[in-house]
Amino acid sequence: MSQAIEALSVGPRDAAALRAFFRNNAFPLVEHDRITFVWYGEADEVRLRHWIYGLASSRNLQRLEGTALWHLTLPIPPESRVEYKFEVVRGEVGTWIRDPRNPNLARDPFGANSVAHGFGYRIPEWIHPHPEAPRGRYEEIVSGSTVFGERPTRIYLPARYRETRRYPLLIVHDGDDYLRFAALGATLDNLMWRREIPDMIVAFTSTDHRLAEYANDERHAFFLTEELVPWLERHYPLRRQPQARCLLGASFGAVAALSTAVRYPGFYGRLLLQSGSFAFTDIGDRNERGPLFDPVVRFMNEYRAQPSAISERVFVSCGTYESLIYENRSLVPLLESTGMDVMYREARDGHNWENWRDRLREGLSWLFPGAFLMIYE
Repeated sequence: MSQAIEALSVGPRDAAALRAFFRNNAFPLVEHDRITFVWYGEADEVRLRHWIYGLASSRNLQRLEGTALWHLTLPIPPESRVEYKFEVVRGEVGTWIRDPRNPNLARDPFGANSVAHGFGYRIPEWIHPHPEAPRGRYEEIVSGSTVFGERPTRIYLPARYRETRRYPLLIVHDGDDYLRFAALGATLDNLMWRREIPDMIVAFTSTDHRLAEYANDERHAFFLTEELVPWLERHYPLRRQPQARCLLGASFGAVAALSTAVRYPGFYGRLLLQSGSFAFTDIGDRNERGPLFDPVVRFMNEYRAQPSAISERVFVSCGTYESLIYENRSLVPLLESTGMDVMYREARDGHNWENWRDRLREGLSWLFPGAFLMIYE
């Protein structure tokens, strides 16, 4: 129990005391290594719903006797970031709601969750547009594909773009979502303005069939490497060295990035893999994650059996509160064994867009340091 709840429990629990409690505290209540979730209102039960793998996904809040205040304290390490909702049960009907007293929200394609920021966590300042940072501009292009037909792609051109210069190329899987939910547009503007990364051209790709196309689909690898990149090289001033090409993806998008690089070894000199769905089996071929993962498991089993150097630098990140943490941890020494240069980062976070957002600065600046142009000029 938090100190604030303890103080309220031993004192008067009248309306004035409750008003003072809510007025004098920010919610949830954060102490060094624990967080207390608070909900107020009449209900039969109140449950915390969260996405921390390893803890029961539903935890009951306790009602403070004589009040309509419900609370639950969990031990959560410093610098954690936790997305959650409340399930309020009335008459055997549970309704999931965001925390009405917590202004911090994280949005994703399915809606929004409340966010608890553990002690010491800070929202990165470089995700917000800086008033002095010039903005890149976007172009919508449609490149023909023999496997997918016409495929629209959004192209980012840096603020200092000049047709007389040559630029690295970053290809982003789930590009629309990276822009909407991971602040990649502002991040690119800020990092280029600060010269933490070189000016680069970015291709934001998306598909309505990602679970199929991103699961080691040879058509996807062919489209990117044999169709999209050559089209972009014909229409934009791109560097054509492998070190100047990078694939970025999260979850199934990370599988797509890795499997594409495996099918075209040496073509992409940079990979940025976030919370990859790198499911595999140590014994047999049974896959407990369901049929969508079957092609991923086959791919990962084959690559684990015969790992090879496919790129030059690989940045891997994952959240310690994800069910995929074991798979990502085990991938790192496998990649390193091939001689590739690998950087791995974990965060106390889950499988979500803001976790991936928070790792972009370190990943991009390590793959493409500010001195990149001098190195590969």
